[in-house]
Amino acid sequence: MYQWLHGYALKISFRYISNLNEAEELVSESFVKLFKNIQQFNYNLQSDPEALLKGWFKRIIVNTCIDHLRKTQLKLVSYDMSPEKDQQVDQQETGLDKIAYQEIIEAIRLLSPVYRTVFNLFVIEGYSHDEIADQLKISVGASKSNLSKARQNLRKLIKDKKEYKRYA
Repeated sequence: MYQWLHGYALKISFRYISNLNEAEELVSESFVKLFKNIQQFNYNLQSDPEALLKGWFKRIIVNTCIDHLRKTQLKLVSYDMSPEKDQQVDQQETGLDKIAYQEIIEAIRLLSPVYRTVFNLFVIEGYSHDEIADQLKISVGASKSNLSKARQNLRKLIKDKKEYKRYA
């Protein structure tokens, strides 16, 4: 089970944590939580227990990352530019799509931890602003504001990169 879910878990962790060693540590912590609480997993709810387990484990990983960020970076008003890695690309995409995808991932990596977390929770994970506010212990307004600022920063980062490439 560890080998089956490890790559999946690392990709999710990397959306939130920019340091590979920290991401690996949180993946390990997530597996400990999974194995400790496996008796709570109810595989009879759906016809595909593997998909159900992956979804349940994804929730554990996201919560573990959020808890870690809450303890460390989210308390700081941080504007540090730290890279994040996510290599998951749909195999049906064209080369042009992959380049655009890579540019977006690069831009997301440059967001501050707070903006990156809210952006990932809203856009990637599909959480509502109420859920994000509850998870991060912030107001709904702060969640909306952080998402708006994250989107503005992403637009600027992508635009600046395209202008730089044009003159390079």
